[in-house]
Amino acid sequence: MTNTLPKPRATEHPLESFVHRLLNGQALLTDSETNVLEVVGILKSYGVVLDTYSVNLIYMADHQFLVLFPFFKYFNGKVSVGKLLKHWWHDRINYEYAEYCMRTMLFHGGGGLDEYLDSPEFVRTAKAAIAAKIAGNPAIRLLHQVFPEFLLEQVRQSAYTSGLGQFWRVMSDMFLDLSDRYDRGEITSIPEVVNHIKAGLVAAAANPITYSVDINGQTYDILPESAGLTFLMDTAVPYVEAIFFRGTPFLGTVSFNAQANQIPPDQERFMYGALYADPLPIGGAGIPPTLLMQDMRHFLPDYLSDYYAQGLRGEDDVRVKICQSFQKSMFCVTSAALLGLLPHDPQTSDPQEQEANRDFLIYWMDRFIPSRLEVVQLPY
Repeated sequence: MTNTLPKPRATEHPLESFVHRLLNGQALLTDSETNVLEVVGILKSYGVVLDTYSVNLIYMADHQFLVLFPFFKYFNGKVSVGKLLKHWWHDRINYEYAEYCMRTMLFHGGGGLDEYLDSPEFVRTAKAAIAAKIAGNPAIRLLHQVFPEFLLEQVRQSAYTSGLGQFWRVMSDMFLDLSDRYDRGEITSIPEVVNHIKAGLVAAAANPITYSVDINGQTYDILPESAGLTFLMDTAVPYVEAIFFRGTPFLGTVSFNAQANQIPPDQERFMYGALYADPLPIGGAGIPPTLLMQDMRHFLPDYLSDYYAQGLRGEDDVRVKICQSFQKSMFCVTSAALLGLLPHDPQTSDPQEQEANRDFLIYWMDRFIPSRLEVVQLPY
């Protein structure tokens, strides 16, 4: 069935063409052989990195619960002199970036996970787990009496740590499977990339997000299955909002002085996420995505490394190139998410349903106006 939406007019939304792309089976990113190579290649590397991030986040949530000074939290329970030396030499995965994403999600909230962590049921379970954990520690018990919300907030942070780890576990497998399909010649276009991601999101949409900790032989369900938390609406959508769109202002790039008015006064107006970021500062100290780009650099497939080497600067600006490819890939992920969340079938012939789909997408197009959506369409 063909789409019957009218053709764009001059008076329509400035990004109307992207609405029509999505409703006609295309993507926010232009389809080209080079874009497919970049997107699949960078998602292959990203999938490997997310695998390590996921393992560490889940380890921290399960085994570093209410450990206030977790000196060895990045070692996944396997501490050795060799790993310590590599850690101090910084020859390792930058797990700090994973924590940055977790804290950003906690800061912005949204979705059922955020709501549940303020519920009386959560508070009861969390307080019981806290009491069991600190029973033999007089100093921490005193701290808890003086600041009763402090440890409760640490439990909320552990819940987000586990939730993000579970979310990234699914995304890692999805991206690595995409790379395998590309290698077999099954993926040849950007719409096929988007359809693969969309299918993966839909398949995992109802996966339960749960989290339990064992303390002295007793299990405490911090996020019980009865809470009804699921992969798509309670981790994926809040992740896109917090990391793709809002983010946090990077130290050293804007003034935190309130009188300077360089940071919006409310979180909803933040535009520091991956879809807005200028790739040029990547590689600079204090910019969290630099850590991610450095991690992905180690796992680039050969075909993508060769493509980057053909540029004017060769590998001298490889982190910038990685960031540009990463932004392209994130617009593909965003395309899949928007198509999966459309209120009606994109090919519907019902005028009211068509209008509802368009209104849904226009809301997002308003947010894309200051993003790098149009920039990533250009070759570099």
